[in-house]
Amino acid sequence: MITLYTYPHLYGLADNNPYGLKVVAFLRLCGLPYQQKHIIDAHDAPRRQLPYILDGSTVIGDSDLIIAYLITQHRLSIDDDLSEAERRVDHMIRRTLDNLYWIMSFSRWSDDRFWPLFRSQLLNTHPDLTEALLEAAREYNLKRYYFQGIGRYDRDQVYGRGLADLNAIAGALADRPFLFGDTPHSVDTALMGFLPNIYRYEIDTALRAFVAAQPNLVDFCRRTAPLVSLAQPV
Repeated sequence: MITLYTYPHLYGLADNNPYGLKVVAFLRLCGLPYQQKHIIDAHDAPRRQLPYILDGSTVIGDSDLIIAYLITQHRLSIDDDLSEAERRVDHMIRRTLDNLYWIMSFSRWSDDRFWPLFRSQLLNTHPDLTEALLEAAREYNLKRYYFQGIGRYDRDQVYGRGLADLNAIAGALADRPFLFGDTPHSVDTALMGFLPNIYRYEIDTALRAFVAAQPNLVDFCRRTAPLVSLAQPV
């Protein structure tokens, strides 16, 4: 059985990190049996990043590489019907989400208005975590933001970038159930990793306010909830 290693769950989601949640959604959508282990220390992970999977003796890190491996290993046809034009859109959506990740993370760990709420929720949900551990994680993330670049912008500029990403995603999804129509593809599991990780967080960031104001994004989050919630679908 596949073992998926992710960060801790939060707000009823199976992972508080959008990349881990993306893999959860993919595994469930494709009906692949797996077990999930929530960890904090990523030192033993490939590239020291979560998520990663252990499939027999094979270890794969990076959510996109994990999904590509699973598609090949299990001969999944989830993306077989995509045209070349749709595959280019798929790529652009994934890279847009990669940019959005930094703004999401910034809102939790850096923004002084929201960091106390995020910290409290982590501590209340996971009593084994300590304030010292979270403060160390925060210091690490603040350094990441600076070297990545997002930490060099003022707060309004940071959120402006994230809102532009969300606006592009909302426009791309339009009034369709999924990005390319009635049938979900692997890129939709990427959206499932990110959008609920904004919408279902009870922290009123500008990102959450935007998602909550878009009927198509709210509908997407509600319809796909069984694929990302902590309680697995029956």
